[in-house]
Amino acid sequence: MSAIPAANPRKTTTVRPLGPVDIGALLAAVLAIPEDVWAVENAGKPNKFEALDATRHIVFRFIDGPRDWRASHDRPAWAPWRALLEPVLAQAVGDYGYARGAFPRVMLARMSSGGVIHPHVDANSAAKWPHKIHVPLTTNLGVVSFFGGAEHRFPVGEAVEVNNLAPHWVRNDGDTDRIHLIFEYYDADQPDPDWLAPFLSTSAVR
Repeated sequence: MSAIPAANPRKTTTVRPLGPVDIGALLAAVLAIPEDVWAVENAGKPNKFEALDATRHIVFRFIDGPRDWRASHDRPAWAPWRALLEPVLAQAVGDYGYARGAFPRVMLARMSSGGVIHPHVDANSAAKWPHKIHVPLTTNLGVVSFFGGAEHRFPVGEAVEVNNLAPHWVRNDGDTDRIHLIFEYYDADQPDPDWLAPFLSTSAVR
């Protein structure tokens, strides 16, 4: 029986506040997204996990496969949104101090009133290494997020790293949508874990 891949020791085991970011321009653009665009983007999303229930997504960047976070690609929505996303991403990760940081997954997640993300862990190997970061764009007092063994109400415009490897869930008991910018971030200069090598084909090139 193979060993369970160990998590990146740099990841938070609870939640890590990262401070305020300027979401003004991004928020205005997000609020202007037509409903038909949300529907089309959500229908074509690669992250169709049962735990997400009816939460809708617009995915900008995504990993090529569930094992290796280092291989990722831009989706069609990335190019038109890049200028709005990159300043927010850069502000949110400033405290990490990585010279060569990378963003393998970047997306918007929209949970309607009454929505739920069921208790789960991000179990694939590619989720064990990058930091998982949320930037709330819209929320309400009825939105409760459970991370790191406790309930949280994350404020708009305050970036936070969450523990995605322990059971977590979200519930929106309010009357408005909860929209988060959610992304992963890792240090490209950090040595790869020993357990990654057996997952990779002999033809894989970093």
